[in-house]
Amino acid sequence: MATHQQFPRGAGGESAHGATRGCRLVASAGAIAGCIDVLFVIAPDSILLDIAGPAEAFRLANLHRARRGLPPRYQLRFSGPMPSLTTSVPLALAGLETLPPRLTSSTWVILVGQPAVYASQPTPAIAAIAQWLNRTFDASLHPGNTPDRLITICSGALLAARAGLIAERRCTTHHELLGTLRALAPRAQVVGNRVFVVDGLLASSAGITAGIDLALHLIAGDCGDALAAAVSQDMVVYLRRSPADPEMSPFLVHRRHQHAAVHRVQDAISAEPQRDWNMAALAEVGHVTERHLLRLFLNHAGVSPLHYLQVIRLERARQWLEHGASITRAAEVAGFCSTLSLRRAWGRKWGGSPRDARRADRP
Repeated sequence: MATHQQFPRGAGGESAHGATRGCRLVASAGAIAGCIDVLFVIAPDSILLDIAGPAEAFRLANLHRARRGLPPRYQLRFSGPMPSLTTSVPLALAGLETLPPRLTSSTWVILVGQPAVYASQPTPAIAAIAQWLNRTFDASLHPGNTPDRLITICSGALLAARAGLIAERRCTTHHELLGTLRALAPRAQVVGNRVFVVDGLLASSAGITAGIDLALHLIAGDCGDALAAAVSQDMVVYLRRSPADPEMSPFLVHRRHQHAAVHRVQDAISAEPQRDWNMAALAEVGHVTERHLLRLFLNHAGVSPLHYLQVIRLERARQWLEHGASITRAAEVAGFCSTLSLRRAWGRKWGGSPRDARRADRP
């Protein structure tokens, strides 16, 4: 992997030499005004998409700035405790920068993740990165103390915690590692079931694709929503999720179990939420009695069958509203008996009303 970004190219092969040449001179000529160093810190066995996904978002942001006659904004750099290493795939990376002794210009440091089996067992390379982070960053990361930002992707949050950089801040990581993060940063406000969390100069994301969502969110805050939307379109990212969105889709939550009968009922509900379901019909799908189905759901899914049905119907209604459906139509296709029923369920779940959500989603 080259140390510095190359000239970005669009889908048609066009280049934006002016958009990148200024940033590419940073290593030899010092910091360029208005250009942010995006420094990926890479450990052995890092997840390749944690690197490539956000990096591509920043590259495309420079390209779209060039098309608008604006100077480049992001200088991509890749560093690690050794000049070459193997990623999780395992594809080898070479030509990595050494970890800089100090950050001499405005820098966004990105800590990429590793598979859980590696992230939970610190190695000498991880220890070296943690020591570098501790020396480089002010532990509190207050805006008045540094112009820099710390960004973690997936298990990269564990690395920030090992360096003592999270303190009492809000943060997140992959759902399998939330307990580990809480143990490493006991004073932190570890938030589960979120795509990403931004607390001041610390930004953390939950998983691999969530790193792209976080990069797009940061680009939007730095360069504007219109440019971030153009990058999103180029990357064919269907929806730029926000910090308020859950990490796991409602269609996946409550399904981390292996009971066949419960899965059968959940599949039937997800396929036809609009059907006039009752406990008798659901029990028939599961080939069990109503009482036994309730017991199975509570033990394996953590909710009752009818509560799960409500969750799926609300998500279906929300999706239709986002795509421009009327409240009446959204209630109908989701299986609510009336718009009043949808409004009541919506208010209990999220507060407000579907009308507010539909108004907010209009361009």
